[in-house]
Amino acid sequence: MAADSAPVTHDTDILILGSGAAGLCAALEADPRLRVTLLCKASPTESSTNYAQGGVSAVLDDKDSVALHVADTTSTGGGLCHPEVVQRVTDRGAAMIRWLQDQGVNFTPYPPSGGLHLTQEGGHSRRRVAHVADHTGRTIQEALMEQVRSRPNVALHSHCIAVDLIVQRQAGENRCIGIYAQDTRTNAVDTYRARCVILATGGASKVYLYTSNPDTSSGDGLAMAWRAGCRVANMEFIQFHPTCLYDPRAKSSLMTEALRGEGAKLRLPGSGEEFMPRFDERGELAPRDIIARAIDHEMKRLGLDYVHLDISHKPADELREAFPNAYSRCLEYDIDLTRQPIPVVPAAHYTCGGIMTDRHGCTDLPGLYAIGEVAHTGLHGANRMASNSLLECLVLAHAASGHINETLSRDASPPEVTPWDESRVSDSDEEVVVSHNWDELRRFMWDYVGIVRTSKRLERAQHRCTLLHEEINEYYRDFRISRDLIELRNLVQVADLIIRCAMMRRESRGLHYTLDYPELDPTMDGCDTVLHPEAGRDLPLQAAVTR
Repeated sequence: MAADSAPVTHDTDILILGSGAAGLCAALEADPRLRVTLLCKASPTESSTNYAQGGVSAVLDDKDSVALHVADTTSTGGGLCHPEVVQRVTDRGAAMIRWLQDQGVNFTPYPPSGGLHLTQEGGHSRRRVAHVADHTGRTIQEALMEQVRSRPNVALHSHCIAVDLIVQRQAGENRCIGIYAQDTRTNAVDTYRARCVILATGGASKVYLYTSNPDTSSGDGLAMAWRAGCRVANMEFIQFHPTCLYDPRAKSSLMTEALRGEGAKLRLPGSGEEFMPRFDERGELAPRDIIARAIDHEMKRLGLDYVHLDISHKPADELREAFPNAYSRCLEYDIDLTRQPIPVVPAAHYTCGGIMTDRHGCTDLPGLYAIGEVAHTGLHGANRMASNSLLECLVLAHAASGHINETLSRDASPPEVTPWDESRVSDSDEEVVVSHNWDELRRFMWDYVGIVRTSKRLERAQHRCTLLHEEINEYYRDFRISRDLIELRNLVQVADLIIRCAMMRRESRGLHYTLDYPELDPTMDGCDTVLHPEAGRDLPLQAAVTR
């Protein structure tokens, strides 16, 4: 569809893509003398942060220590966490909680201690998750957005989907100098010139048929950075949240990890048997990958559509107070969690790999930063520990903005760029191609590249992905773009990266489990799966090194 209005060129110092915790924090920490433009793909509140129910992990109790937080994170990460990154992020936990409080986030208190109420989630050996009931993410999103709206140096543009990064290619060094973005309300493709760009675009779980994520999680930042020449790493490690509400009407309804932390049991429908003790001595407090595989195993073994998550043995008043979001959400589907079990299934939840960055969030492309779920920092390794993600968002956002504040000159202007050209394309009369390919991609990723994999399934997925990639790129060249086409183009690229990484890792580690290589290979400890777009081939597994 042709644009309803003429495209516009915007100039800024710092361009941030994404309005979740990472993007908002980066905007707030930017030097107030710098112009900041923050782009949101949908409404300003639509982000994975907004749906995060658990909380922020931090050492806030005398019975806890940073050393224990480091040990838990490293153990959950399956031998791939970068030690320096884990230490740096966990060291900053308490400071990030104080920073959030300064922004207006009122965490749930615990009057007997005079401090905050802390929950315990999968992988944690102590209670260290600060939260706001079971809607922590929404509260953080609202508080930070209110602060951003009050900053005169920050311009907020909603309903803008990035199409591609603009790269200045010169002898000796390329540099990111902005983006093209489509205003989905007018269809115009605007040009954003910027002196630096921060990708805070979130993950890519929409590449799977079932996901806990919002519709915005389509891997846009990952795909754009890859096309621009950035390395990516560990894309085989896709975290499936074990407990999403099972109901055809219940889109993206995650049942918080904290339910299991407070005593919820996983049971088989009918018999009511607790099955987690058969898989791990930690039971319901085992890491997410173990729980997701256990549920998947029981569902396939017994032909079940779901299993039960049961916390009805706890006092009803306590449950309604502690889990108001989960309680009200279940009631929408005629489930009273105080009286009956909740039907749950695993769903794609978190991308543990991503664009390779250093400790400041710098990517391989000068002028381009990546923070939050889109980035591979080395914190999560082969499996993310619950509630470490929001902490990582905040720590890396502070680091990226701090680096920009120190290194970006005050008097330079954004370079000249060529506006978007759609003079040689036409409107499509075959939108069914997009919808069909969208559905096919997500289905074969779910069937072949899901919780349990095999080499044959991965080969089938790669074959289908190659054909789709060619068809979608041809469509992209010939027709005017739409949000669905942009997202589909990005998702098929991300799917290819996930499959290639999965085929390279011939062992089972963390979130990557293959029936053909079911054992852990100790020689692969500390080895990341790295892909380089300019190499034209997949690189061998590389030792994890913090730059």
